[in-house]
Amino acid sequence: MVHAGGTEAERPDGPAASGRPLAPLLAVCAGYFMVILDVTVINVAVPVVGRELSASLTGIQWITDGYTLVFAGLLLTGGALGDRLGNRRIFCTGVVVFTVASVGCGLARSAGILVGARLLEGLGAALIVPGSLALLQQAYPSPAERSRAFGLWGSMAGIAASAGPLLGGLLVSTVGWRWVFFINLPVGCACLLLTLRHVPASARRADRPVDWPAQCALIAMVALLISVLNEAGRRGWTDPLILAGAGLCLLAAFAFVLRERLARNPVLPLRLLRSRPMSGGSAIGLLFNFAFYGMIFTASLYFQHQRGLSALRTGAALFPAVAMTMFASVLSGRLARRTGHRPLVVTGMFVGAAGLTGWAAAGQNPDYLLLVAPMMAAGFGTSFALTGSTATVMSAAPDTYSGTASALFNTARQIGSAAGVALGGSLLASAASFTTGLRTGMAVGAAAYLTAAALALVCIPRKHPATSPAE
Repeated sequence: MVHAGGTEAERPDGPAASGRPLAPLLAVCAGYFMVILDVTVINVAVPVVGRELSASLTGIQWITDGYTLVFAGLLLTGGALGDRLGNRRIFCTGVVVFTVASVGCGLARSAGILVGARLLEGLGAALIVPGSLALLQQAYPSPAERSRAFGLWGSMAGIAASAGPLLGGLLVSTVGWRWVFFINLPVGCACLLLTLRHVPASARRADRPVDWPAQCALIAMVALLISVLNEAGRRGWTDPLILAGAGLCLLAAFAFVLRERLARNPVLPLRLLRSRPMSGGSAIGLLFNFAFYGMIFTASLYFQHQRGLSALRTGAALFPAVAMTMFASVLSGRLARRTGHRPLVVTGMFVGAAGLTGWAAAGQNPDYLLLVAPMMAAGFGTSFALTGSTATVMSAAPDTYSGTASALFNTARQIGSAAGVALGGSLLASAASFTTGLRTGMAVGAAAYLTAAALALVCIPRKHPATSPAE
């Protein structure tokens, strides 16, 4: 039963203490499942989509990155709106927008229309994801419950990531690529019904206005960054437009920081970034998403373009990498209660780095069996670190900024994903050969994993905090 108001989560008889403790988790994870499924299911479909809609490599990148660009650019807006208007309300709005946009993607008759619908999907995702973590934090107030909930939240991403390539390949090979998007319709409807029934309404903070100038600066920064990375492969890194875009990106970043320092009600209070667990955990999320999703995108193109595999066989080829994410999330959620999060994150990043290093060193035309272990290592390492970095960021934030903290962490992750795809595509386009570009991209991803491991040693506390911090 849904109650009006936003105080139920603060009472002992709230959802976490009820006889149905998993109901809010299942409801929230259904929306998150849909968002992550849409990230991975498209990877095996974009080559087919590109051929049918006559899209260039840059156009294929935009079909993938247009979604991620808006997603990353508006996550802080989604978090701020959730804190102000209630996280459940914004979460449900995002589910509706995402579902409608998915139908629009399935009906698209040109690459331009598809990219536009993907942008709208990104808006829906930006409203869903910050609310998902904030609602879990609301429903499960104790650290032990939160650790389990965040572990299961991460495993839901693993399930979606695992299902995505195979489901995408199956749909493309049977009923057509449009069903890659139509599949979101039943998932979105189920998520909306579950949330309205099982998740209590969240508190509203009318004293938290949305800082629109800062939001515009952030959107401009993300859009310019992804545009530069996408176009650099076609134009060259020294092209005047690329250099101008990079300069404007830095200017937008400076404007965002300046606005946040001067604003009475900043969307991202800079004092939160002075917390090493929050800022460091977010940077770790950016780096491992950069490495993993860059690998998935370039590997998908490699299997289809270089090896001539069908979409279904490409999904099967990628399955070992994404299947490990489900197992690793559950395992890390259980181990964290004994070891704390730092050793798990560091271990995951070293495993991921070893995997991509193995691919980069595998030679020009390695046998597929030689690539299975590197892909599995990258998938395992990324997901093994996800639970710990998520819990680190969320535990470092005051409860009144849970939506903002979730948005910050996921903004960083989506910027990493978009940058990984964009840079991977640019390296493929600009290198002397496809294989050279692929191996260079894998080496860059391995370096990102190692950087994340170093950050974890400095920024993640040895033990998970016993209590949530006071504001």
